[in-house]
Amino acid sequence: MKIKTRQEARWDAVSLGEIMLRLDPGEDRVKRARSFQVWEGGGEYNVTRALSRCFGMRTSVVTAIPENDLGILLLDCIYRGAVDTSHIKWVPFDGIGRDARVGLNFTERGHGVRAAMGVADRAHSAASKLKKGDIDWDRIFREEGARWFHTGGIFPALSETTPEVVIEAMKAARANGTIVSYDLNYRGSLWRNNGGKERAQEVNREIARYVDVMLGNEEDFTACLGFEVENVDETLTGLDPEDFKRMIGRVLEEFPHFQAVATTLRDVKSATINDWGAVLYYDGKFYEATQRRGLEIFDRVGGGDSFASGLIYGFLQGLDPAQCVEYGAAHGALVMTTPGDTSAASLKEVEKLVGGASARVER
Repeated sequence: MKIKTRQEARWDAVSLGEIMLRLDPGEDRVKRARSFQVWEGGGEYNVTRALSRCFGMRTSVVTAIPENDLGILLLDCIYRGAVDTSHIKWVPFDGIGRDARVGLNFTERGHGVRAAMGVADRAHSAASKLKKGDIDWDRIFREEGARWFHTGGIFPALSETTPEVVIEAMKAARANGTIVSYDLNYRGSLWRNNGGKERAQEVNREIARYVDVMLGNEEDFTACLGFEVENVDETLTGLDPEDFKRMIGRVLEEFPHFQAVATTLRDVKSATINDWGAVLYYDGKFYEATQRRGLEIFDRVGGGDSFASGLIYGFLQGLDPAQCVEYGAAHGALVMTTPGDTSAASLKEVEKLVGGASARVER
């Protein structure tokens, strides 16, 4: 891939998507909790936040937030993530959130046989109301310049207008030499009353025409693009790298313009024990990350986003493809050891894990 140098662009990476407030009941369950820890999170935003906070990249986020105290709370959380906020669209608040509101995501981490669970309360969010023409993409990609643009399948599932915003942004990015990545990130709950898998495939297959780097797990490629993975049982666990490679061959026949395709490989033993790995296709070859068997999980939410940010960091730094997928898998593994959607890892920790370091105490 031909990626702009740091000197050619103000931003190393820009993301587009909804950012929600995550309310976390800690060790308790949502349905009986009396207190919640507040975090910010969003599949697209999580990537640029990690690129900034963990990897030291210059990042900006494009979203919409209502002008009320919850919006200010969300902004304060974003500030802690060191992501630029100059491209946020602020929307007047009508008093009760009928027109625009902050999306909420109640998430319990799960443990053992009890799976992690999310309860979303995000309809009519300010970000879902974004429409074509609302954002000055020419300013972002031509005047300021960006090396990489990232978005994903969650945002276009929010409303009838958001797919148009994604395509508008991707066209502007590509016209100005910016690499475009897209994480399919299928969420059945978002498509349930929005056309189901048929509509998800219609939208995502159109968006795929403008993507350079396609990301997703086996369920994503099946639900969003219609490519079945052989030998995967109904629980969608235990994917073998060879199964993914065969599927990617079929994907590239239809979308030959993809410059890279990557997936995480997760085999769920329990909510707290997973096997974890990743595969990258790039320049005609496949690269597999180190398989981490029996990885202990504290909070699995955000693991895929963290893989994406580590992978993107590798490409932005000019690392070879084998290193890129290792950075992605290592960062994803580390992020799943802490609470919240977002990364609390450091570049030093990622580099140590890539190098094979143990978890012995440091003093």
